[in-house]
Amino acid sequence: QELVAESGGGLVQAGGSLRLSCKFTGLTFENYAMAWFRQAPGKEREGVSRISWSADSTNYADSVKGRFTISRDNPKNMLYLQMNSLNSEDTAMYYCAAVEWHAYLFSWSDFEKRVVAWGQGTQVTVSS
Repeated sequence: QELVAESGGGLVQAGGSLRLSCKFTGLTFENYAMAWFRQAPGKEREGVSRISWSADSTNYADSVKGRFTISRDNPKNMLYLQMNSLNSEDTAMYYCAAVEWHAYLFSWSDFEKRVVAWGQGTQVTVSS
């Protein structure tokens, strides 16, 4: 059974930074693409960033490009999201996810359908 432990969320002032982490167990981590999604109150969940199984490719939503950096450490089964220059629109629950590796180039909506394991979510709140 896959287990995912998220950490790193919290309250931060606008312009600040946070680093989210996810520890995956119960699956062969390097066999999966990895991603971060978020859901703000009253909004649908959206894809934030994704990284291929080998970490040779990354992809970002336009809203976070240049501010967020996704990375992974395969030997440690860890996924990270470094978030800089945070603003109020980044306030949301953030979820990490393991995704079937072949879905990496799919549209975000089809990519999300291939998620095999979700983190429990970590709240990020940005105060202005």
